Amino acid sequence: MYLKRKADAYLNAWKSDPNRSPLIIKGPRQVGKTETIDYFAAHNYRSVVKINFVEEPKYRAITADGYGADTIVRNISLIDPAKKFIPGDTLIFFDEIQAHPDIVTALKFFKIDGKYDVICSGSMLGISYKQIESNSVGYKTDYEMRSLDFEEFLWARGYDEAVIESMFTHLCDATPFSEVEMNVFSTAFMDYCVLGGMPAVVASHIRTGTFEGTLQLQRQLILDYQEDIRKYAQGLDQARILNVFNHIPVQLAKENKKFQISKVASGARFKDYRGCVEWLETSGMVNICRCMSYPELPLKGNYDENKFKIYFGDTGLFVAMLDDEASDDLRANRNLGVYKGAMYESIVSEALRKSGYDLYYYKKEDSTLEQDFFVRTREWLVPVEVKSKKGTAKSMRTLIASDSYPEIQFGVKLSAGNIGSSEHVFTAPYFTTFLLRRLLRAYDEGQAPMLNNPER
Repeated sequence: MYLKRKADAYLNAWKSDPNRSPLIIKGPRQVGKTETIDYFAAHNYRSVVKINFVEEPKYRAITADGYGADTIVRNISLIDPAKKFIPGDTLIFFDEIQAHPDIVTALKFFKIDGKYDVICSGSMLGISYKQIESNSVGYKTDYEMRSLDFEEFLWARGYDEAVIESMFTHLCDATPFSEVEMNVFSTAFMDYCVLGGMPAVVASHIRTGTFEGTLQLQRQLILDYQEDIRKYAQGLDQARILNVFNHIPVQLAKENKKFQISKVASGARFKDYRGCVEWLETSGMVNICRCMSYPELPLKGNYDENKFKIYFGDTGLFVAMLDDEASDDLRANRNLGVYKGAMYESIVSEALRKSGYDLYYYKKEDSTLEQDFFVRTREWLVPVEVKSKKGTAKSMRTLIASDSYPEIQFGVKLSAGNIGSSEHVFTAPYFTTFLLRRLLRAYDEGQAPMLNNPER
């Protein structure tokens, strides 16, 4: 069962570019990289030469004589003469390149040679890059792939582009969803919260129409991730990385969701764990939300590096790390319990990150003023509030009303409720978060009336 991915459109556009460079698809384990590339290759090339450096370690020798394209092609043919190289109609797919990162050095020469298309993929690429002697800067293209977002989940459920466009029109026009739409999309979104976006988990759910076996799949993925830490975290304290990873659910459940290194282990100090947090972020396992020094533009660089929250890269992994009682309650009764706020924050952080946003929050010292997330338009800084229950978004309204924050003119509140707008706060259901970046682009282009003229 193949699940349609946004990467499909990217790969087709890449293939259509006459000046395309070798492509590296990066991302954490089990997000669907190999399956997506296999599907694309089968539909676009007469010959596909696939080499998996983990399953076929003998191919690691193909760079022993140098990195030239002809040299590597010759060595591949020597190992397996059945592999066919048709100039102009062959894709060479180097998979699991974390097991042989030197192959990336050859991409420059494949680009110059131009006879074959090349795609590389593998887990933990952000870490593996540090092992590469020369990573062909200027001669390759990088694409980051993550687990399914809610739009892709809806595709898997059988909803087409027309449904997505209808959702987007509701947002642009500030037209509330009907009762049927709210029920259907809210239920689907809750299913997505429980399942997460890992393709194997979603595919199992789609095949059976139930949640049977999905928790076991999620927990196996957690074990695989922990094994990756032990396998690839070279030069760092693996026990510390595992401690940070395993403490994420506990710290998210607290009222103050700022990740506290001191709670990870007795006597733990931030300077000893900085590399561990960076390693987890680079691997794609987690998303880091950084505390802004002050809520103003630009976002990049405007943060306190010692203050941050940690969310999972896929909320399904969060669910898998809950205790059995909480997990069973969530699946059977949709009861998020103590994790309710954390669960919604996590799913929103995931949606924003998958939309291409970096994550930022703000907590004013010696004050109750705290804002969950920030995004931006071309001109304005936009606070985003996540409400797990009915509330007035007091901090966001303070930011909007105060002359101390001139770049904040309006905000977005995400909740279980319908679309609405009041006092420069636009309210939208959680399930529309994946459309937020597109909505703000529409605002910049004057095509989102509900956000026009935001000045106080």
